[in-house]
Amino acid sequence: MSDASQARAERRARLADARLYLCTDARRASGGLDQFLHAVLAGGVDVVQLRDRSLDVVDELTTGARVRDLAHQHGALFAVNDRADLARALRADVLHTGQRDLPVAVARELVGPGMLLGRSSGGGAAAAEAAGDPDVDYFCVGPVRATPTKPGREPVGLAAVRAVADTAPTTPWFAIGGIDEALLPDVVAAGARRVVVVRALTHAPDPQAAAERLRDALRTAGEPAGRPGR
Repeated sequence: MSDASQARAERRARLADARLYLCTDARRASGGLDQFLHAVLAGGVDVVQLRDRSLDVVDELTTGARVRDLAHQHGALFAVNDRADLARALRADVLHTGQRDLPVAVARELVGPGMLLGRSSGGGAAAAEAAGDPDVDYFCVGPVRATPTKPGREPVGLAAVRAVADTAPTTPWFAIGGIDEALLPDVVAAGARRVVVVRALTHAPDPQAAAERLRDALRTAGEPAGRPGR
């Protein structure tokens, strides 16, 4: 096995165990990015994506390196959104792309064989395509609910989550879009065992406690009947 193939295999093993994925901005308005990341990572976040369209390339490289190093310090994966060039420059674990971004085959060619690729979908045919693509390591289904992070995007609702869960894809997948502690039980009941969150943590008064509650709910949902969650 080549070094790149081994790296991807190791990252995929960590992804398989992941339940809680955070997208965060650079917190330039509120400050305290490092403190916030330490808190949510200690609380159980498994994947961190820096998504801040206000950053120029220099700032994104600088901030991305901080996020990457803190994620790795806590054993989490670091993701870059959209930009294959920045993902390579930052030696990211993951490049995530949307349906209107680079095609999967092009993204794979640009980042090489060792990096994980994630793909957005609204469910349905797009989710099936992602699940069947050997270059896609995980995909997302959503937005479940309308969210300001995806303005103008119609929510797909819990029905789309339920439909994907019913197909039992072997590729890991995450529900995304407006998910918070209040909605999480319904998302879990629809069959999701992994979620992407934004404001549920970035706006939480106590981010570590909020991450712990989300993680525990997801872990418990994924345990076989009669076996306690970790």
